[in-house]
Amino acid sequence: MSRRATTLLLTGVATASLALAVTAVQAQQARRSTLRPTVPAYVAQQPAPEPPVASSLSATPEAVRDPAALIQGQPSAISRRAPPNASRPVRATSVRGVTQRQFRAPQPTVTGLPPPLPPPPPPPRRRVTAEEDPYAPLGLRLGSVVLKPAITGGMGYDTNPQRSAGADRKGSPFSRTDGEVEIQSDWNVHELKGKLRGGYSSYFRDHEASRPDAEGNLDLRLDASRDTRILLESRLKLDTQRPGSPDLNAPVTGRPLVYQYGASAGVTHDINRLQMTLRGSVDRSDYEDATLTSGAMLSQRDRNQTQLGLRLRAAYEVTPGFKPFVQGEIDTREFDQAVDSSGYRRSSEGATGRVGSTFEISRQLTGEVSVGYQNRKYDDNRLRNLKGFVGDAAILWSPTPLTTVTLRGTSELGDTTIAGSSGTTARRVSLEIAYALRRNLIVTGLASFGRTEYDGQGLREDFISYGARVEYKLTRTFSVRASFTQERLNSTAQGSDYTANVAQVGLRVQF
Repeated sequence: MSRRATTLLLTGVATASLALAVTAVQAQQARRSTLRPTVPAYVAQQPAPEPPVASSLSATPEAVRDPAALIQGQPSAISRRAPPNASRPVRATSVRGVTQRQFRAPQPTVTGLPPPLPPPPPPPRRRVTAEEDPYAPLGLRLGSVVLKPAITGGMGYDTNPQRSAGADRKGSPFSRTDGEVEIQSDWNVHELKGKLRGGYSSYFRDHEASRPDAEGNLDLRLDASRDTRILLESRLKLDTQRPGSPDLNAPVTGRPLVYQYGASAGVTHDINRLQMTLRGSVDRSDYEDATLTSGAMLSQRDRNQTQLGLRLRAAYEVTPGFKPFVQGEIDTREFDQAVDSSGYRRSSEGATGRVGSTFEISRQLTGEVSVGYQNRKYDDNRLRNLKGFVGDAAILWSPTPLTTVTLRGTSELGDTTIAGSSGTTARRVSLEIAYALRRNLIVTGLASFGRTEYDGQGLREDFISYGARVEYKLTRTFSVRASFTQERLNSTAQGSDYTANVAQVGLRVQF
């Protein structure tokens, strides 16, 4: 065969092969279009770009341009059908419905150091406990005992210094000086506490009305054991007598002094909730001789006496804030002179029974109340027994943090030198309301009432006092005080009534 014939034959074969390849490609594209959308990408592969179809007028045969083109159009032994379950995700045989991606999270790519941890938050601040009184004195420490001294000096005006009922009374300016000290121990066991106050009033126009006054107490508790305590007490009081007193049966000048002091010792023992207290006491009263208007001396030694007493008290703690008690007491009063100036033997013996309770209904209401009955028998048969109700009350109520109400009351039987009278029955009640306008500005209202009845004489004296006091605390050490008080006495005796108005302002220094 000639070379020309061979070339024509190969050209025809190539053209036929190319036609068959095009037909196969078209059929494959038709089948691919019918695949489900869930067929994986590796099954539904995009076909490779087809080479351009040679023109039948090309002078160069296809076999010459690309020898592989001779077999590209040949049918393949590999099936072109999609494998079974090709659209389903591959699952492990030992895991049902869970893929490996759910067990192992992809590892993060570390490109640098992790960010530093934030600093820990600061600890919460402790709440500072509010101080009860930021203007209270700190005191002076003497070893394990704290002393709180204070001195008050002031000036004032009194419309009736002698508390006399005469029309010739005259007012006078005065100076007032007070000194006091509080004692409080700081011991693990035992306790020592007390308070002593003394003052002097000096009147510029009426020197005879100038007078001192004082009162105080000192208590020591010794803890012998957990349930047993020893109680030691001491007390004193200094007062004066007014010239118009019924016990001064003659006009006197000045104000005679009265000294009262005493001590007591006792023991307290706790038996579970039951508390038993046994206490013995001794008290002394001394009266200064008075100077009559004539210059003569009036002896009051017949009024000097010593009182001995023994008291037994049983208290039961029903609750921590309620402790009722029963108390019995016997006493004897011995006068230095067996017979007084009126010819009566006034030494006596008394018996008293009381019931009461200490209570703490809440932190706003605390106190102690007792009531009882006393019978006193005198050595002189001409003096009948003095009988009557006795009692004591001390109640502290704080309805608001700025308001404090203090109520005190007492009822007692006393002695007298009036001829034919067995003694006196004295009842007193006082009310004090303090209100803090500011922490360092306190306004206090005062009111009191007292009645004294002289047995067998029909003599009665009613004492009324009311007023107000203002205290402005500059610092813990200095404070300014001002007060006004009105006193009235109404008596059934002729010419004994009086009225007095007292105004005062001063400066207090405390440590």
